[in-house]
Amino acid sequence: MATKFTPLHDRILVHRLEEAGTTRGGLIIPDSAKDKPQEGGVIAIGKGKTNDEGKVFALAVKEGDRILFGKYSGTEIKIDGEDLLIMKEEDVLGVVTGAAKRELAGARK
Repeated sequence: MATKFTPLHDRILVHRLEEAGTTRGGLIIPDSAKDKPQEGGVIAIGKGKTNDEGKVFALAVKEGDRILFGKYSGTEIKIDGEDLLIMKEEDVLGVVTGAAKRELAGARK
């Protein structure tokens, strides 16, 4: 049976997207040389942030969103043998929409 996890307040549960294991030229990158990906998918979200009067504000991200976050954001946890991250919504840098292409900024037209 799968474990159900619901973050509290303004926290979100994220699954990191894996980086490619090879370069564009076909070189294999060993795990020890890879940086941790800073992109992930939102699995679960909390109810939202509460202000001083007790009013709850919904989060800007939703389950299924593809997000970018800082290199050292969140806390790594393991649920049912799967490595996940739990972080506050404020650690999210942005939401990726459409087909994301990884290219150099100078190559754009």
